Amino acid sequence: MKKIVVLTGAGMSVESGLKTFRDADGLWENYPVQKVATHEGWLNDPTLVTNFYNMLRRKCVGTQPNEGHRLVARLEEKYDVTVVTQNVDNLHEMAGSSHVIHLHGELMKVCSSNDPDDPRYQQLLTADNCEVAPGTKAGDGSLLRPFIVFFGEAVPMISAAAEEAMKADIFIIIGTSLNVYPAAGLVQYVKPGTPVYLIDPNTVYAGSGVTQIQKGASAGMKELFDTLM
Repeated sequence: MKKIVVLTGAGMSVESGLKTFRDADGLWENYPVQKVATHEGWLNDPTLVTNFYNMLRRKCVGTQPNEGHRLVARLEEKYDVTVVTQNVDNLHEMAGSSHVIHLHGELMKVCSSNDPDDPRYQQLLTADNCEVAPGTKAGDGSLLRPFIVFFGEAVPMISAAAEEAMKADIFIIIGTSLNVYPAAGLVQYVKPGTPVYLIDPNTVYAGSGVTQIQKGASAGMKELFDTLM
């Protein structure tokens, strides 16, 4: 069975109603990155950060996967598929994708602020219980923080993602500007000669030999799905 690796960014979830962070009307327009998405911001005002991610979870809880998510999941009917996502939503899982690597964390999880990667203190929040009261403690006594990779922090899952990229027979990129590293560098791990497809309504330079489908996630994925299946 051939292996497909799909790298997805914020553009994957736009059709589900989730704003991107970087677009003109994105979330960073209203919330300074330094205050809500850095380790320093967390140390300075954990209440502000906790409430910001509570707000994001409330927005996320009502969303549903779009056709693009569902078509990515349906690739598993014929291929061994790994999804590597920069997104912190769980829409790929909701659509049925069975192997998802989250590079930047998961919005519906919280963790220890002493050691975010210690699974003993990670908790999965539910749709009907998605908020964390500021000051809530993790099992190790530290403040419970969002299970999000803040700017400036290491990306623990990048090695696993690079290993998957090296095994890809087909590499698909959807809805990412390829400006955010280390995720943007994953295409460099793909074996020479491997077909690479990029789905994005904007012009994105991803190097030579990349086939761009200049459409949104759902329309672009429909076109590629029909080709691959």
